[in-house]
Amino acid sequence: MKKEKILTGPRVYLVGRQSVDDEMMKAFLDDEGLAFQTDTEVPAEILAESAGRTCYMSFGKGRKSNQEYLDRIISSHHGSVLEHCVWNFLVTGISRSLTHELIRHRAGWGYSQLSQRYVDEGDAQFVVPPFYRENPELYNKWLGAIENAHRAYVELVEAAEPYVEQLYPDMPKTDRRKIVRQSARSVLPNSCETKIFITANGRALRHFFEMRGSAHADAEIRELAVTMCRIMKEESPNVMSDVDIVLEDGIEVVRVVHSKV
Repeated sequence: MKKEKILTGPRVYLVGRQSVDDEMMKAFLDDEGLAFQTDTEVPAEILAESAGRTCYMSFGKGRKSNQEYLDRIISSHHGSVLEHCVWNFLVTGISRSLTHELIRHRAGWGYSQLSQRYVDEGDAQFVVPPFYRENPELYNKWLGAIENAHRAYVELVEAAEPYVEQLYPDMPKTDRRKIVRQSARSVLPNSCETKIFITANGRALRHFFEMRGSAHADAEIRELAVTMCRIMKEESPNVMSDVDIVLEDGIEVVRVVHSKV
């Protein structure tokens, strides 16, 4: 199937999540002479509640629902317990421009991104900025610039391959290709589509949604924040209970009741 050359939005795949080792948790409780029951089956919510109750050794006290317990934790800004909830995402359909901003989020995050040194961008895809999508004149100017840049990349690769082979005849082919691509990639635009594997904890995600889901954020990364927020609202509603997606001047944005948890 031929790939679309121009993309208009992110695709987010939730591919992993951390869970509780029930056997080891029971061993701890038995050793401490404690009993613990919760009314949620969501691994992240069990982890967050377990972490919070460890702080005060309150496993057998209160008997609040998990939602009530986490609401109290979040409203008290006891965000450290949310750092134990970890998810893994694969994200595609986003630009290099977006990931330049995304990777500024360091605490609580991990990234592994597609390498333009090792991956041939001869059939690269490009992400049109939201601002250009509804304006044919601007879109066509942008598209022309993209096509020129990509054509230059392909021509540079084709021209450099025999030259590098002549310079380094004994070098492995993979290494020669790397030399060619790492130089040619310099002409590729920021709108070049990339793929990135992300690991993030609950506290880091909440901060990301608050900052990048704002109406003041760049439009493309805001779309990513809203998309990921929608996934997380379904995945772990108690961890994200005070986080909502709302319309502001016709644009979807993220609102967080308890800021900077």
